[in-house]
Amino acid sequence: MSYKSILVHVDNSDHAPERIALAARLASQQDAHLIGAATTGIAGELLRTSAMMYAGMVPQEQLDELVSNAEQALAKFETQASAADVRYERRISDDDPQDGLVLQARYADLVVLSQCEPGEEGLLMGPGLAAHLALNGGRPVLVVPYAGTYPHMDRHALVAWDGSRSATRAVTDALPLLRRSARVTLAVFDAAHQYGVHGAEPGADIALFLARHGVKVEVSQQPKPEGASIGEALLSLSADLGADLLVMGAYGHMRWRETVLGGVTRTLLASMTLPVLMSH
Repeated sequence: MSYKSILVHVDNSDHAPERIALAARLASQQDAHLIGAATTGIAGELLRTSAMMYAGMVPQEQLDELVSNAEQALAKFETQASAADVRYERRISDDDPQDGLVLQARYADLVVLSQCEPGEEGLLMGPGLAAHLALNGGRPVLVVPYAGTYPHMDRHALVAWDGSRSATRAVTDALPLLRRSARVTLAVFDAAHQYGVHGAEPGADIALFLARHGVKVEVSQQPKPEGASIGEALLSLSADLGADLLVMGAYGHMRWRETVLGGVTRTLLASMTLPVLMSH
C-alpha cells in the first residue's frame, strides 16, 4: 500500500511553500503523482451577489484579479514541483476552497493542507478548511503547522488510539507513512475507564495489526491527564517523544458535541506543533 495521488492546496499564503515542499517530498518517497489545486473563489463571489439578483454586479476587474491570484500561486507550485523532480499537474477551479478541494480530494489518496494562521480569516483558505476536508472529503488529511519547517516525518510517529471508528480509519490511512517511520508509539489514554473498547490488553490488537503491515510499533498506556485535555496531553507527549508525525481520528464524537465541548480535533487544529494526519 502506498499513496499514488497526493493533492496539495495551493494559494498565496506565506506558509504555502512549506506545505508544497512537504507534499513534494512525500510524492517523491511514495512515487506518487502530485496535484496542485488552486481555487479562485469566483463561484462564491457570484453566489454572494446573487442575493442582490444581479450576478453581473461583480466587477470584471475583481474576477480577473481572483483568477490572476490563483494562476500566480500555481506558477509558484509548478516551480517547486519541477525542482523536486516529481510527476505533477496543476488544477484550477472557480469554487471556494471548501467545495473545490472536497471534490478533488475524492480522487486522491491524501490531501495536504496548512493549519490556519490566526488572523487569516480574510484569505481564501479560511479557518475551517482542514476540519471541513476531514469531515467531508472522504480522504485522510495531512495538516501542516503554519509555523516552522518539517523536513522529516519518518523518525518517530505518535498514533492516538481510542478504539474508535475514526481512529481505525486514521491508522489504516497512515500505513504508507507508518511503515517508513523508524519508530511508532501507539498511545492509549485512560484505558481502564473505557470498558469494552480495548480488550484484555489495551492497544495489543491494533499493534499486532500494524506489525503485520511491517510497522515497528510499541504501545504506551497513558493515565488520564490531570488538569489537561486529551488534545493537550497528546501535544505534550509528542514533544516528550520528539515525534515528527501525529496520527489521529478526526471528530470521533458527534460533530455537534465536538463543537460544544471543544474536543481533541479542535485542540489539535488550534495548537498543533507537528504535522497531523487525521481521518474521519
